[in-house]
Amino acid sequence: MRIDNIKLKIGESEGKLRKIAEEKLRGKCGYLRILRKSLDARNKADIRWVYSIEAEKAPPQGRQDILPEAKHKEKRIVVVGSGPAGLFCTLRLLDHGFCPTLLERGGDVDERAEKNERFFRSHVLDEETNVQFGEGGAGTFSDGKLNTQTHTPLNREVLELFAKFGAPEEILYLAKPHIGSDNLRDILKRMRAYILARGGAVRFHARFDGLRMREGQIYEALAADGKTGQRLAFPCDALVLAIGHSSRDTFAFLEKNGFAMEQREFAVGARIEHLQEKIGAAQYSAWHTSLPPADYKLASHAGERSAFTFCMCPGGFVMPSSSERGSVVTNGMSNYARDGKNANSALLVQIRREDYDRGHVLDGAEFQGKIERAAFAMAGGCYAAPVQRVEDFFAGRASARFGEVLPTYAAGTTMCDLNELFPAIVADSMKAALRDMGRRLSGFDHPDAVLTAPETRFSSPVRILRGETLESVTHGGIYPCGEGCGYAGGIMSSAADGLRVAEAIFEKYAD
Repeated sequence: MRIDNIKLKIGESEGKLRKIAEEKLRGKCGYLRILRKSLDARNKADIRWVYSIEAEKAPPQGRQDILPEAKHKEKRIVVVGSGPAGLFCTLRLLDHGFCPTLLERGGDVDERAEKNERFFRSHVLDEETNVQFGEGGAGTFSDGKLNTQTHTPLNREVLELFAKFGAPEEILYLAKPHIGSDNLRDILKRMRAYILARGGAVRFHARFDGLRMREGQIYEALAADGKTGQRLAFPCDALVLAIGHSSRDTFAFLEKNGFAMEQREFAVGARIEHLQEKIGAAQYSAWHTSLPPADYKLASHAGERSAFTFCMCPGGFVMPSSSERGSVVTNGMSNYARDGKNANSALLVQIRREDYDRGHVLDGAEFQGKIERAAFAMAGGCYAAPVQRVEDFFAGRASARFGEVLPTYAAGTTMCDLNELFPAIVADSMKAALRDMGRRLSGFDHPDAVLTAPETRFSSPVRILRGETLESVTHGGIYPCGEGCGYAGGIMSSAADGLRVAEAIFEKYAD
């Protein structure tokens, strides 16, 4: 039996759910599972948790998982990229009896963490192993948010797979589930161990940079070994391109080799930080220890261009996220506890093709890169990030001091005037959005809120075209996949697209 719209007061024990279930069942409840849990804070004087549960008098008969045979071992599948799209594609291919090889240009998650810390401290950037590249992709050093705008049964499968590899069980029912960057690292290690145990292969420091075709079909993928410089060749019947939104060198390679691609619109802006306790006060009015760190999601059409918040990280940090020398990039992250002093979110403005299109499909990537390089120069050429108080951003002057909010960007900051970094249409639209959002979320435009720039990797600036079979429309046997190829936006939708592509490969080779 499913029971919806159960409301519990803040601090009220979830044990009451069983009592409610037994009233509905008219007997003892032998099985209870939370299907969904969300916070209703519309009435700030009466905030409630809202549940949907599944309950039965007796536990449902268990089903034993059956490990599939590797019945498609002879089919050689290569997956490029170990972000959510590539990982979940690999996991599903294993379930269908394939033994895929997963290529990752960066290092494993432990090496990534070590090199990131070195970058934050000494500004020594490894262009292959960093916040963007390496095991788990860009999502590894993020909040691990698992909410999505897409509606597909694959979303449930993604959540269940995350839980299988150690994510908190609550992700299966929370309305806004998240894993936390700290948990993600252990989950990735378990996924890797599973892939290896089931006959798959994982190659780190293997940057895909070539392919060989025969009669319009892929038969070999080439890569460079980042440690030895050796050329690597991987025979393959199918190649999955789960390359991530920051793989600009790979975009250029694919364009040069005749892949059908198109420009995509994207967004740029900055990270904005507030005190987390102030966001909580604005969202809840009253505080209770059992309330989660408050979040928000805002959009504004007050300026000439639409603006919106994205990847809001309660109790989190602004991450140095460069992957190219001489450029500054920001992102947001938080650990599972979300117990940092600041809240941060991207504040982004829509960029249209007319803003960057000069006749080449990669003009969007160049537009992003130009801002990133300008930020590097503006902040002194050392990977520190340009920052500015909101009050000073409105006034058009570089900040001289910080107020109640101190920036969390770990690689250092330089006070600048961000009006000089962004095109006028971006800066003016950000200002209009700040005022508008401040009217709806008290304190959002607080004078001491800190802007850290730039946030440019919101999404891929290109889409690699694929047909009904999910193969490239120009190169047979090659499957563009996930966010980098223009088919997803975030961990959940990327992972779901990885499952989708794996199913397409299975259908092609099914007996």
